[in-house]
Amino acid sequence: MHRKILIFGVIFVIALATIPLLVHDTFYLRVITEAIMWIGLAITWDVIAGYTGYLNFGHGAFFGIGAYTTAILMMRAHWPFGLALIAGGLASGLTAAFIGAPTLRLRGAYFAIATWALARALQQLALVLNFTGGPDGMRLPPFLNPEFFFYAMLTVVVITFAGLWILLEFAPFGLKLKAIREDEAGAMALGLNPTSLKIQSFVLSALPTGIIGGVYAYWITYIDPASVLGDLVTDQAVVMAVFGGLGTLVGPAIGAVLLFAFKTYFWAYLSDYQVLYLIILGAVIALSVVFLPDGLWGTILKYKSSKSPMPLRNDTGETK
Repeated sequence: MHRKILIFGVIFVIALATIPLLVHDTFYLRVITEAIMWIGLAITWDVIAGYTGYLNFGHGAFFGIGAYTTAILMMRAHWPFGLALIAGGLASGLTAAFIGAPTLRLRGAYFAIATWALARALQQLALVLNFTGGPDGMRLPPFLNPEFFFYAMLTVVVITFAGLWILLEFAPFGLKLKAIREDEAGAMALGLNPTSLKIQSFVLSALPTGIIGGVYAYWITYIDPASVLGDLVTDQAVVMAVFGGLGTLVGPAIGAVLLFAFKTYFWAYLSDYQVLYLIILGAVIALSVVFLPDGLWGTILKYKSSKSPMPLRNDTGETK
């Protein structure tokens, strides 16, 4: 299965990379760039929630930290975009380590509440600080090159996906996180350090999210507390990951593409029925939780597993 996913992934990335050569319409290129961004946000949220089992209701905070750090360093300190982008990712990772150190020692809903409070606190802080632009936000110098931002977003998300796939699906680190998710006390009894592993997972989730936020800030050229630190970023990432399937990287990516395509179509052709969009989205998620608790990809994997023939064994116990 991993081999097939790898082959399909390489083909998919190559196909995406050729889009700017074939599609010259700025609108469609912008839509595809945003879809790639949501893939990145969904898979990074899944690191702490799907693999470790801790719900993060403040994922958008790291997106906003990366966006504001990149914007402030470019506008106030005149840093080049590349360095400001790296600083934005590091700022998000350090914030995750600072918040995670005390809260990830707790269990239950405490971590979820702490992350939600972090996002709300940062949003209010951005509203009153002068160097963030306050409620008026910040405007970055326009760089009207949609192909540049397409490839920048694609590069960040592909590197993120590949790195996470190796760490979570092949390296022992992923198995340790899954052990914590299934039985934290049992994992501790086996000699693992759950707190340290959870903090590493949290930082691994936050750092690329901050970089994605930095690319978004320069791409959009204008950010404010509501757009990058509001609930929308977290809410959509959660919905996409849950719909696609937690505990996998392919699932959230599929969920991000499908739900973003639905949202784009709805707002393009049925914008007069905004309430209906929220009703349909809520119904889809509710039905998914009830009838597809493992998400789309998890359900597909279970179905394939149930259809695969069991290996036959001879009297000596050897597989035929």
